Amino acid sequence: MFMPRALKVKRPAQVSGKILNKKSKVGEGEREDQDGSKTPVQKEDSYEDTKPLEEEIQAVGDSASLTESSVQEDGHKSDSNDTEEEEEEEEEEEEPVKSFKKNQRWPEPGEPFCVMCGRYGEYICDSTDNDVCSLECKAKHLVQMGMGTGADVFDRKDKNGDERTKPQQPAVDTGGVDEREPVYSYKDDQFISGLTDEQVQRIKRELAIETQGGDVRRPIIEFEHCGFPATLGGNLKKAGYEAPTPVQMQMVPVGLSGRDVIVSADTGSGKTVAFLLPVVVRAMEKPAHSVSSPVALILTPTRELAIQIERQAKELVMGLPNMRTALLVGGMPLPQQLHRLKSSIKIIIATPGRLIEILKQKAVQLDKVKVVVVDEVDTMLKMGFQQQVLEVLEEVPEEHQTLLVSATIPIVTEELAARLVRDPVRIAIGEKNQPCANVRQILLWLEEPSKKKKLFEILNDSKLYQPPVVVFVDCKLGADLLCEAVVKVTGLNTVAIHSDKTQRERNRILRGLLEGDFEVVISTGVLGRGLDLVNVRLVVNFDMPNTMDEYVHQVGRAGRLGHRGTAITLLNNNNKRLFLEVVKRVKPTGSILPPQLLNSPHLHEQQRREKQKAKHGSDDKLVTKNNLLDIIRKHDRRKK
Repeated sequence: MFMPRALKVKRPAQVSGKILNKKSKVGEGEREDQDGSKTPVQKEDSYEDTKPLEEEIQAVGDSASLTESSVQEDGHKSDSNDTEEEEEEEEEEEEPVKSFKKNQRWPEPGEPFCVMCGRYGEYICDSTDNDVCSLECKAKHLVQMGMGTGADVFDRKDKNGDERTKPQQPAVDTGGVDEREPVYSYKDDQFISGLTDEQVQRIKRELAIETQGGDVRRPIIEFEHCGFPATLGGNLKKAGYEAPTPVQMQMVPVGLSGRDVIVSADTGSGKTVAFLLPVVVRAMEKPAHSVSSPVALILTPTRELAIQIERQAKELVMGLPNMRTALLVGGMPLPQQLHRLKSSIKIIIATPGRLIEILKQKAVQLDKVKVVVVDEVDTMLKMGFQQQVLEVLEEVPEEHQTLLVSATIPIVTEELAARLVRDPVRIAIGEKNQPCANVRQILLWLEEPSKKKKLFEILNDSKLYQPPVVVFVDCKLGADLLCEAVVKVTGLNTVAIHSDKTQRERNRILRGLLEGDFEVVISTGVLGRGLDLVNVRLVVNFDMPNTMDEYVHQVGRAGRLGHRGTAITLLNNNNKRLFLEVVKRVKPTGSILPPQLLNSPHLHEQQRREKQKAKHGSDDKLVTKNNLLDIIRKHDRRKK
């Protein structure tokens, strides 16, 4: 049931099934057998009780339930005098699977860790695809997941017969679909197809769902309307996804039908699951063609977002056969990621830089990818990321499905994104590029010397202060200095996070934030996009972001999954370039704007220029015989 990370040769399928029963043998007799004579040498041996080794081997040889290859191996091993030297050599090459967590070491920085105890995750549980350190933690993990004990899983496999283990072939050749479940293909549920067009439009209006494109699938009302396989449907419920959000209602059926999609939806609206479900279903349909050829690729701008997406993907694929994920991000050791790619990966979640590095080493091929997701597409198509994303997409076959997702997609970005898709369906939920409606926005005019004092007042205000609080600043040094000041003045448990921190430290801080270990977290933009900080109710923009799109994302950290939150932003004339955009996006939400902003000459000048630009723009749109000469004279540079 394990796949050791250190193995250079892939273990046959039936071997992993037998390792599990060693737990009962080792669990009872490991402490007594100090001489090692009864210690299992090869992981192919199967121990189901505490009989002596010779009796056990004979019983295994007589068992009709074992495969032909296993019988031959066990019969050969009964002659201990002839094979003693060979066993000693194999024992040196490959040590037994650790039975107890106390025998496992603690992980080094960047190494995988056990999901149960935190020790070194040396093995991969093939039932859940999670990292575990020993047989003991695997058994506990299976019980926690409602999948019985290790012995239960072994017994179930034996009862089902040896058809899946007899060929002794890697898991990639068995296909990505469980033999007990029919191949999935999406079609409208009878209830959905029975709705009239008027009813469907009313649902869209009430949920603020807008779609563009031809032959758009109707939105679902419940996840059951998708008709997912039983295992996937059960995983959805276990993960807490009881009812779909508006973006999931519309994007999931469109994605399942194979269409390219461009989606714009509020922060915290459930976009991740909306694109993960089509990805998982597509990966189930297509077998992994080879060890290093994934079926799905998800690109993200930050490591933290990639880690979060992989965690959610693992929740959905748990128990699905041959559905493994790989996380390829910078800041973590490369060897572990390269080794992970040898495990017949179906879904890759990556940042572009690290993926390109691995592609250059030819450790992975993208020529079999069938679906590509670009999350936070507005950031991914900006200068810096744009060239890397395009370089990655050149390695993907032309025939593939593309899903582009973000909370904000400016017009310029949308024009570029449109070149990456074919006949797309555009989906917009709520007001496009607007702050999340669940977040109360408070804008305060403060000059630079007064900003720290105001932050301390907010943290001491019983009505506003709701820990944990996320405070956004514009630079790494500012984060560290402000963190020291908050600790000194307020005494609150405060920590700073930014890109100069090691990935291990950033993971620790993020985990502590989600678990409530920190009262205040001072952050640069690393926490500003995509992360589900579900327990955060107050966000303070100590420094106004450089763009309004970043403002929308940072404000959205306080209103995740329908919860209400508060975002306080401190601004002054240093942010004058954004005054017009602030008024445009914040005023429609009903938030009160500071009079210093509304009366600012910079704002009035920007409004005047916009009106003038709109006026000239409208004149230039229509060219007639009467104004043709005027337009030519206007653009004639020879007179200048």
